[in-house]
Amino acid sequence: MPSDELIPTRASLLERLKDLGDHASWNEFFQTYRELIYSVARRAGLNESEADEVVQETVIAVAKKMPGFRYDPVVDSFKGWLLMVTRWRILDQLQKRRAVGSQSPLAAARHEENGTRTPTVERIPDPSGFDLTEIWDEEWQKNLLNAALARIKRQVHPQHYEIYHLLVILGKGVREVAQTLGVNAGQVYLARHRVGALLKKEVKRLEKQMK
Repeated sequence: MPSDELIPTRASLLERLKDLGDHASWNEFFQTYRELIYSVARRAGLNESEADEVVQETVIAVAKKMPGFRYDPVVDSFKGWLLMVTRWRILDQLQKRRAVGSQSPLAAARHEENGTRTPTVERIPDPSGFDLTEIWDEEWQKNLLNAALARIKRQVHPQHYEIYHLLVILGKGVREVAQTLGVNAGQVYLARHRVGALLKKEVKRLEKQMK
């Protein structure tokens, strides 16, 4: 399912995820949130392999919670809850990296035998001390904007959307856009206004449903 279906189906999707055998819904969840989680993990300093691991472990963590999960937007937002789960998985990867870099497998085994190795749970920092909120918000907004753009693209004339994409998203000049698409400047300005107004309205609608 396209990522722009994220918002309106979220509540129903979460309900369906309680059935761990519902492979279609779990694939929908993965396709919807993979890019968001991966991008945040990369910006937190993880490499590609580690970020992929965060995505997989986050999905696994969500799966473990789902059977008894009760989503109440009055108590907490889904956005905040998913951030908390993702933060823990990122911390896990950072801890693994430090563990590998700080001691050899032989030394680790000796520490284990002598009982001098710090328990894993004590070596993982408190996620509240690892602030990803700003990064998460930025990536969430990108996800939201992409969802809104995908919806708008299906609603407007293809040429109008292409004008808006070249002018606003890619930052091309009015004259260049007009020459590229064979239209006049007035048509460029009109398309920008129409698509921009629709996009603004769609973003506001999605924001209300993302809380």
